[in-house]
Amino acid sequence: MGTEAGGPPDSTSQGESARPDRIARGESPAPGALLSVEAVRAGYGGIVALWDVSFSVAEGQVVTLLGSNGAGKTTTLRTVSGLLQAVSGRIAFDGREISHARTDQIVELGIVHVPEGRQLWPRMSVRENLELGAYLPRAKARRAESLERVFGLFPRLRERRNQAAGTLSGGERQMCALARGLMGLPRLLMLDEPSLGLAPRLVSEMFDSLRLLRAEGLTVLLVEQNVHQALELADVGYVLETGRIVLSGPSTELLASPLVRSAYLGVAS
Repeated sequence: MGTEAGGPPDSTSQGESARPDRIARGESPAPGALLSVEAVRAGYGGIVALWDVSFSVAEGQVVTLLGSNGAGKTTTLRTVSGLLQAVSGRIAFDGREISHARTDQIVELGIVHVPEGRQLWPRMSVRENLELGAYLPRAKARRAESLERVFGLFPRLRERRNQAAGTLSGGERQMCALARGLMGLPRLLMLDEPSLGLAPRLVSEMFDSLRLLRAEGLTVLLVEQNVHQALELADVGYVLETGRIVLSGPSTELLASPLVRSAYLGVAS
């Protein structure tokens, strides 16, 4: 099952086959919250990776999850997108509980997960990779319009639209992965380490693109190793350590936090 609308196959998580084949409508989340994660615990086998994690994302907001490797950031995204089942807690999207929903049902609601590692089909062309991001009926009906939109955001993809995706540079592959996610017309776009492995110039280009998407009103949940860039882009940030949220607040406050500055920005407190 893919992690992204139109993404390549991914392994299913333990216990996924036992989930109810439905999305339950639960109580409304906090006012203004498009995504609400409440006291979620999740893990792999008998190892707990998330301990009672709670956060929310308002519509039109950019929220970033920060933390070192192994802190639980990717696990959080996988749990929201349904690739990993929460052991306890509640996840709601636009007022519907999705804690036990299948990944395809979650994608149909408008949550698109662009995973770390790009995961393109290397032998297919750039255009074919992008078109497969619009496989749901709502997105397929606007596929031509969406193609023009992403080609406008990433002109290099237009130039390479007939080129095999496996021959792209690292930066171009990341652009293609992000563009494929946008082809699904997400209401919530979840990005896992979009700048990982990119040269500094390409990192700047990637964040310029994300700023344009933010200006358009797209809701984004971002996991990003470049803490300074992530906090400058985001409205709100949450810091995870060993599966627990230890600090949260407006991004401007986190940029000034002694903990964030010393642990993640390399600035002595």
